[in-house]
Parts: sequence; structure tokens; C-alpha cells
Amino acid sequence: MIYLKNLSKHFGNTKAVDRLNLHILPGEIFGFIGPNGAGKTTTILMMAGLLEPTEGSVTVDGIDMASQPEEAKKRIGLIPDRPFLYEKLTGMEFLMFTADLYGINLENFSEKAEKFLSIFSLLDRAHELIESYSHGMKQRLIMSAALLHDPRLIIVDEPMVGLDPKGIKIVRNLFRELSSNGTTIFMSTHTLKLAEDVCDRIGVINKGSLIATGTISDLKEAAQIRKGDLEKVFFQLTEEKNDS
Repeated sequence: MIYLKNLSKHFGNTKAVDRLNLHILPGEIFGFIGPNGAGKTTTILMMAGLLEPTEGSVTVDGIDMASQPEEAKKRIGLIPDRPFLYEKLTGMEFLMFTADLYGINLENFSEKAEKFLSIFSLLDRAHELIESYSHGMKQRLIMSAALLHDPRLIIVDEPMVGLDPKGIKIVRNLFRELSSNGTTIFMSTHTLKLAEDVCDRIGVINKGSLIATGTISDLKEAAQIRKGDLEKVFFQLTEEKNDS
């Protein structure tokens, strides 16, 4: 579903992402973890077609992002860590605006909008201005918008930021359901317990380089740790990299 080949981004002499190679399968939930400044958000922006790579390529569902950006983006639902919303619109108006961008007809829009607003407990606030929403409500609205067009790939940066326990449970269950139906999820997160509980595989990035990837068992083997959780593995891998 996703191929990243030698993906790199340089800002002057700084290599934010350095020759990253990844292949993520359809229906896989892939976790992307690393320290602050490791290159996670830069990678996500390149994957979503919002930042041009210095070199390398992004292929989504067999479509090259550089040569066919519109076709590639049609297959992506992007959920950023900070919602960017038109706050003078109501929640429903924002969803309608998003639906227009993806060419969703009015009949399908009404059904899908109500479905996701209901899932995210926003249906009773659908006709209120977004500026009146809490941060968690805005995050749930942006998730609803990202899912309207039935994307083959969901790219999500810190999905649980600002969500209460109920919201976290909703999102966790929804990701599992979407994955079981063939949707691929690429999830960058600092919440290591979430990555450990939900993800099929995890990639660890540090200083722009992918230093390990695989299942929890694979990462433990790479870190030479028999017992312990992902947090212990994470610190072992990233500290080794920092010391080298």
C-alpha cells in the first residue's frame, strides 16, 4: 500500500529525513515512533504530498505522489496533530466543504456525515460553530472529515492528543475496525502504550534515520532485550543511536 524509497528531506545542511525505506501492507496498522525532532512529522508531510522530498519517492496504492499527486491524495485521509479548521463554519458545514473537495455527492454525504458524527459523539453539536468546540471535539471533527471519502490509507499524527478516555477508546476501536476491512493506517505517536497495543509493526526513527522496524518481538531482539515493554525497547534503541 505504501512504498517509501530512499525518502529524504534536507533543510540546508540538516538532514531531517535521511534515505528512509519502508513498505507497509494493505490493512496494516504501522506505528512510527521517535524522539522530538527525529523526523516523524517531516516524513508525514512528504507522505501526504504537502512537502516535496529532497530525493526519493512516495508511492500510495501504486500511484507515485510526485507525478500524480491528485490521484495519490484521493486515497489518503490525513489527521494532523493540530486541527486546521474554518472556525466560522459549523461542524456539518466543514464536513460538506470537505466532501466537495473529494467529489462526494449530496446523498452519500448526508449518510456518511451522520455516521461519523455519531461515531465521534458530535451529532448533537453538528450545527454549532466550530469555534465553540473544545480541542478534543475539533480533533474528532477532523477525524470525521478525513474518513468521509473512504480513504485506502489514513496518515495520523498523534491521534490521541486532546482526547478524553472515551474519545481514545472510540479511536482505538475504529482503527482496529478500519484495519480489519483493509484500510492501512500509518500512525505517528509518542504514546508508546498505544503503539504497543494497536500496531502490527512499528518503526523507530532517530536523527532522520530509520534505526529499527518490525513487530514488538523484532524490536526487542534488535534492542537485545528479553523482558520489558516498548518504552524500555525505545530508550535502549534511541540511546544506543545517540551514543554512537
